[in-house]
Amino acid sequence: MVVLVVEDNRALAANMIEFLEAYGFECDYADNGALGFKLAMNQSFNAIILDIMMPEKDGMTLCAELRQVGVNTPVLILTARDTLDDKLQGFEAGADDYLVKPFDLPELVARVKVLTKRFGKSDTKLNVFDLVMDIDLREVTRSGKKIELNKACWQILEALMKTYPKVVTRQQIEQIIWPDQLPDSDVLKSHIYKLRQVVDKPFGKSLIQTVRGVGLVLKDEHDSEIQGENSEK
Repeated sequence: MVVLVVEDNRALAANMIEFLEAYGFECDYADNGALGFKLAMNQSFNAIILDIMMPEKDGMTLCAELRQVGVNTPVLILTARDTLDDKLQGFEAGADDYLVKPFDLPELVARVKVLTKRFGKSDTKLNVFDLVMDIDLREVTRSGKKIELNKACWQILEALMKTYPKVVTRQQIEQIIWPDQLPDSDVLKSHIYKLRQVVDKPFGKSLIQTVRGVGLVLKDEHDSEIQGENSEK
């Protein structure tokens, strides 16, 4: 079981990680929300322990953005805020459990065990149409044929498959690939073009569709008409 701990208090994070590891969990760590988002998008975790008050991106925003792009990993929010409104806000952002500081470490472990048992390891193998993405093996196939993707193309396709059948906005894609600093917009166009070249072009049927002015979505081009372009160069 692998747990992502996102907490800017390094002493508290160290105590949590030491205690979790004593109970057999492996832990990864981020000390700010932006790094936490990047790790959650690029790795598969059994659970995420998430503080609310953090630099660069607060925990509520981070949780909501992960849910928006289809990351369904169970989230346990840690916070000193203990009002009902605070808790409801956390659940509305997509959290699965809520633990108020200060807390006892054995209770933290018990709650993480419940979350990982209830939800299991999520999103390790994605299937959309004839596309299959195995996150653990880092492999993508379409109609049984292996597709080689660079890191950025992998991130775009993973977001599309996790979010299917919803649209992923350009802003969400940019934040996934470049959480710290956005490059020139032409760079994203280049990555989308490369992704279409390997995922769509060899198979004679386009699945990566552009919704004009919004973003991208996976959809069989013959099922229904998509507003926008079927290619982006």
